[in-house]
Amino acid sequence: MPASALDLRYKTKQIIQALERNEEVRIFYRGKLKGIIQAVEPERKAKSLSDHPFFGMSCDARQSVDEVMSELRQVRTEESVDAL
Repeated sequence: MPASALDLRYKTKQIIQALERNEEVRIFYRGKLKGIIQAVEPERKAKSLSDHPFFGMSCDARQSVDEVMSELRQVRTEESVDAL
């Protein structure tokens, strides 16, 4: 959709509607293209907590949550990096 600099002020509603239709709005000033406005991608829904990889890790009776977290937070040494 082409629009002039004045259209930004007086036809804002139509420009917003064009963006909602995922149209590109080209802004002209004195007949020269000055910019392009594009719609942003829609926001993604937040994932639920149960989708997180650590959800339910306490169900494994081999280690407590505190033990797993302390292992994850340990400082890596050269030997442990070489083992990877």
